[in-house]
Amino acid sequence: MSKPLLYQNIVDHLLDALRTGELGPGARVPSEAELAARFGVSRVTAQSALELLRRQGVVERLRGKGTFVAQQLPDLDSISLDKTEAGTRRDRVAAGRTFALLIPDVSESYGLELLLAVDAACAEHGDDLIVHRTAGDRAEEERAVDRLRERGVDGLVVFPVHGEYHNASLVRAVLDHFPLVMVDRPLEGLPADAVRTDNLAAARELTAALIRDGHRHLAFASPEPSHTTSIEQRLAGFRQAVAEAGPEVTGHAVTGFGATLPGALNAANVRRDAERIGRFLDDTPQVTAIVASEYNLARVVETGVRERPNPPRIACFDSPVDPFDPPRFLHVRQDEAEMGRRAVAALREQLAGRTRPALTTVAFRLVEAGTGPVES
Repeated sequence: MSKPLLYQNIVDHLLDALRTGELGPGARVPSEAELAARFGVSRVTAQSALELLRRQGVVERLRGKGTFVAQQLPDLDSISLDKTEAGTRRDRVAAGRTFALLIPDVSESYGLELLLAVDAACAEHGDDLIVHRTAGDRAEEERAVDRLRERGVDGLVVFPVHGEYHNASLVRAVLDHFPLVMVDRPLEGLPADAVRTDNLAAARELTAALIRDGHRHLAFASPEPSHTTSIEQRLAGFRQAVAEAGPEVTGHAVTGFGATLPGALNAANVRRDAERIGRFLDDTPQVTAIVASEYNLARVVETGVRERPNPPRIACFDSPVDPFDPPRFLHVRQDEAEMGRRAVAALREQLAGRTRPALTTVAFRLVEAGTGPVES
């Protein structure tokens, strides 16, 4: 006979308490933390038990208040763990788990390969994947995290939205030890698994490549970098490369561009940002190279400089892979596929019992415009 599953012991205990009258309709059910301590299991295991009973109509979970016995109970003798939507842990493993990917947006320049890699890594083990586009909306990201947890997904891969403060739903998930992995943008101070590129090192190498090519006056263009870890690190890497090159090299930061933010890429915003880079170059005509924080912003910069007699050289992060045309800019190519694979692997490690957060850094490479990878 197989050994009872950990969360099944909690379910059996609570059902017995209902049958004996120890718990009645409307009674408060012990919290995840209390059940975890009593049965010597993780809070994720206790959460699974309560979620299973919720799906059966045995308990009601009220956000911010706790879990309570339903006022109208089903026939307790008819409840079978094998018939729940969540199923037993053994059945879930056999049938596969359900993971979710939350991502602000997807494009050929960045995001698509990540999505495909996460999907492939799930499919390899027979798991299902839910993809939710947050469109860069902080409130939507919070709602999505809560909805997906309530629906019983087994883990989340989250590409976080820009923001000054941490998403409260993500913080709760981390504190509840819910399986979760951040990709691309680790949230400072939040003890969660993260998979990312070393953006500082990548921007430093990208800028250094331009300096080796003879550029002595450079600029870094980006949206507002504050509270966006990846952009802050890219700007820091740019500045570091300029400082390492010596006093004859100067660097300028031109931030606050908005056309490439989620939902903002339209003709009017592109025109506004293109005019802004033009005004910057009118004031600093000595600049001969511009590092853009992302591909679409590089295109915006290109629009703003193409009519100038000696347009600056443009470099950026990421670029669409086009089988017919070579890349138009020198760029950092992040390994999105490896990020996706590592993120799903990290979820599996958490579900297997690893509790200490892990930060995984994925390699990058430089790709020259019109050619292949730059040799360092």
